[in-house]
Amino acid sequence: MKITATSLPRPRVLPRSGLTTRVPDFLALMKPRVMLLAVFTAFAGLMIAPVSLDPLLGSLAMAAIAVGAGAAGVLSMWYDADIDAVMTRTARRPIPRGRISRPEALAFGLFLSCGAVLVLGMATNVAAAGLLAFTIFFYVVVYTLWLKRITPQNIVIGGAAGALPPVVGWASATGDIGLEPIVLFLIIFLWTPPHFWALSLNRADEYRRAGVPMLPVVADRAATTLQILIYSVLLVPTSLLPWALGYAGALYGVVALASGAVFLALALQLHRSQQSDRQAAQHLFLFSISYLFLLFAALLFSSIGDRSSWKASAREDARRITRSAPLAALPLPTAIAFPVAKSDEA
Repeated sequence: MKITATSLPRPRVLPRSGLTTRVPDFLALMKPRVMLLAVFTAFAGLMIAPVSLDPLLGSLAMAAIAVGAGAAGVLSMWYDADIDAVMTRTARRPIPRGRISRPEALAFGLFLSCGAVLVLGMATNVAAAGLLAFTIFFYVVVYTLWLKRITPQNIVIGGAAGALPPVVGWASATGDIGLEPIVLFLIIFLWTPPHFWALSLNRADEYRRAGVPMLPVVADRAATTLQILIYSVLLVPTSLLPWALGYAGALYGVVALASGAVFLALALQLHRSQQSDRQAAQHLFLFSISYLFLLFAALLFSSIGDRSSWKASAREDARRITRSAPLAALPLPTAIAFPVAKSDEA
């Protein structure tokens, strides 16, 4: 069943005050909560990388990724202003309220996008900048402009954009893509459909009115909750891969197993719930937010612990070599190059 956007009323334009007083509105365009999640997962990707980035360059990289994520949010709000105006959840956004015009939002989003990609490229490498540019393009063009209004699989395919920040973070440190960030990508990719479908189950009427064919709009509740359960079943074992592959410690494994069990139980409860039960969907949606933060927080703690142990071991190795072979007895290039190489890897 194909649903196209209906004829929707234009947002009511209110008198706008000066630019300075509208700063909070411009910040709201950047979808701060989505931006925070993108930064957090990108930081995890950067931290588990096998090489360390200079703290200043790392900070610039995180700022650029944050701005890039915000830019994607601005451009999506620019395009979706018509449907935002008729949905209760989004009607208070700055463009439907008339606080910011669509041309202003478009200019702001394009400026942020170009600036973020440029800064990331200068601070790190071309590969990371290219990935950030692709992420913004995929979210705005592939998901928002193309898929969102024509297919119930919009959030499945479009969710790839939200799953890319860990890959961008890893590439910022290494200049390439490895297995580790791909696993993190898969975790977020499989998490996205249950998260958004749980939200849209209780807002199907709003999406229907706006002409957005989210799965609960084109399928019945049973079919939607079954899909949520399937993705949840796939998500839990995938979330254990960082521990199974050895780049996350026991703490991560315990957190992933425990939180995955809760996630799966809530998805099963939702699938078994009655048509009128709104609580089950709300419980899964709220827990899904905490779930992803728990996973990546545990991953970060594991990574920090592993790095501390590695550095302590490296220092002990250096002291042992120095004691067994006095510095004067070593060839000068070896004595100088060894600490520098270790420092570069730390």
